[in-house]
Amino acid sequence: MHSILVALAPIFLLIVMGFVLRQRQLLAETFWLPCEQLNYFYLFPALMFSQVAKANLAQFPVRPIAVALLGAVGIGALLLYAWRAWSKQPGSVFSSVIQGALRPNTYVGVAAAAAMFGSTGLTLTSISIAVAIPLLNVASIIILVRYGNGGTPSFRLLAKALVKNPVISAVLLGALFNFSGLSLPSVADQMLTILGSASLPLGLLAVGAGLDVEAARSARGPVLQSTLVKLLLVPLLTLWFGIALGLSGPALTTIVLFNALPCTPSAYIMAKLLGGDHRLAAGIITVQTALAAITMPLILLLPHS
Repeated sequence: MHSILVALAPIFLLIVMGFVLRQRQLLAETFWLPCEQLNYFYLFPALMFSQVAKANLAQFPVRPIAVALLGAVGIGALLLYAWRAWSKQPGSVFSSVIQGALRPNTYVGVAAAAAMFGSTGLTLTSISIAVAIPLLNVASIIILVRYGNGGTPSFRLLAKALVKNPVISAVLLGALFNFSGLSLPSVADQMLTILGSASLPLGLLAVGAGLDVEAARSARGPVLQSTLVKLLLVPLLTLWFGIALGLSGPALTTIVLFNALPCTPSAYIMAKLLGGDHRLAAGIITVQTALAAITMPLILLLPHS
């Protein structure tokens, strides 16, 4: 327990620091948007590319990881669909609830995995991102357009969303480079390492700065519903699937960690653009991020028990 807390405490303290910096206006308000853009489009993709490009992917059980991650998420999604059918939940509410229950905050995940397992944790999280994020992004767009705007998303819209996602592109390009058998030049490797090392603190500060206390205060049943699925049900199912598939050690702990992450802040933007309940999404993100400081250490004890 002590080692898990030591690994996770700095991550959540950085999130709190970002929240305080913005609330107290210790940095200009104009700082935060360029900070998020720099990290999202350049620094975090640099970290993902370098990790995947250099990793020995053959040593990792990719298929069991994929089955455990997506199997747990799939069951969570089916339960939420069943609840909507029974409760007649409004479409805009449902689309934000299911986004909140299924989409992880990769900044927190990468930082936590790196703190616990170093380069191995980074690579395992990169594999998890490659497996889960493209599918979850497409599913989120389909659900938001279908239940938010009441329409049907085009193939062009889905393809554009994937191509324009710099993290997905970085992971896939890193995998292609890895399979090519080439080696990163020393200068490029060092530059990517420096850029990547700047990504996690900036990303965590931006997560804290984006928390919306007013939205959290107005949160009610849908936030609880989304949070229970995201922070408890899905990670417990991931643990069960992982053990059943023979995973152990860092691989098992990292996938449980990945599916125990709070909702990504980008869920708010997507809900606002595609007809979801964006205030509900803001409340879900804020409540989950705060509660994850408690639930993640407890969940991560289970693979070691």
